[in-house]
Amino acid sequence: MAIRAIILVEGHRSIGLLYVNAAERLGLCPITLSADPTQYDYLAAEGIQAIRVDTSNLDALIRECSRLRETYDIAGITGFSGLDESVPATIGKLCRHFDLPGPNPASIERCHDKFVQHQILAEAGVPRPACHLAANATEVKSSAAEIGLPVVVKPAVGSGSSGVRLCRNADELTEHTYYLLGENQTSLSSPRILVEEFAQGPHYSIEIMGNDVFGISAADFGNKPHFVGLEYTYPAVLTDDEHRRITDVSLSCLRALDLGWGPTNIDLRWTRLGPVVIECNPRLAGGTSPQLAQAAYGVDLITEHIKLVIGGEWDLRKRHSQIAAARILIPDCDGILDWIHGDGEAAAVPGVAEVKLYVVPKTPIVRKGDFRDSVGYIIAASPDLAQTRSILERAVDLIDWSITPFE
Repeated sequence: MAIRAIILVEGHRSIGLLYVNAAERLGLCPITLSADPTQYDYLAAEGIQAIRVDTSNLDALIRECSRLRETYDIAGITGFSGLDESVPATIGKLCRHFDLPGPNPASIERCHDKFVQHQILAEAGVPRPACHLAANATEVKSSAAEIGLPVVVKPAVGSGSSGVRLCRNADELTEHTYYLLGENQTSLSSPRILVEEFAQGPHYSIEIMGNDVFGISAADFGNKPHFVGLEYTYPAVLTDDEHRRITDVSLSCLRALDLGWGPTNIDLRWTRLGPVVIECNPRLAGGTSPQLAQAAYGVDLITEHIKLVIGGEWDLRKRHSQIAAARILIPDCDGILDWIHGDGEAAAVPGVAEVKLYVVPKTPIVRKGDFRDSVGYIIAASPDLAQTRSILERAVDLIDWSITPFE
């Protein structure tokens, strides 16, 4: 009998290993297809089969999966964005080709380009910040003038807050515009830059599974002008009216974008006008979101997602109810990491669910102003918000490191 396998297209820094482990617990053999498998350290460390293939090329993926089917019983295909943000839609097409469960690729493509997504949501009446598309510095400047500073300037395609910056004055606007234009020089396509009204207010992240809102977390970002998550609380503390309005606007996004298969993550801010949607992503959120859901509710969203991918049914019943919180560890300077310790002591604090470090001594630290700035995280949980925060602070105080700045 052929071994049942699950194909993971590309990997993921924070949740890739969780998918691998969950697949193995379900009796599946995880096989990763990646344009560059070496960028995912856990593949070699865990001895996971990884095959180098152009994951932006649908035909190349079909050929590789067809070859693997000669040896394995491929039960399902899923994956992550990797080096190419078009990969999720390609995965949907791959599932269609092999008649496997998966999302509608056309729906995924609607979310791929943030300006296209903005237009669809705006036409459906979903509250959104004002947003213009620009292709050069002149258009960025005129768009910002029309919207009014401060504005958020970011690539039309991307994830993890890469290239996203709050521009509060003309100098910051010019600096970041030319940074994005310079980044685009390696691409053959014309630059697509979004200039967006800065929606001010608390930030919330909504996890939707299928057609139901599973959980809502509150996010606290570090110092502007970048949007690097510093702390997350799950579930968010909301009034009944706030919860209802956030749920309603989130489900309206789902209908407008024709989503509803598998997980969807929605980011929004609560402004003086109520909930305003920043963006929708047809996937589980990365970072600490799945671990927070498990700590808060006892549900392993990654395992349940894989069950759906291989044609089963998920079980999203909440086993318990706690308040979970995560602190993201962010260095305050660039340089060479001399040492980092305290993770063992932090993990031993009662109420700490997980401590994870991404770095080891002698690692170069170069902050990018996005998800890559994190050197680790701590998650704590308890029945009470104040208690959870107290546990988290105690554990964070035990982590220490030294960085020698670059000459």
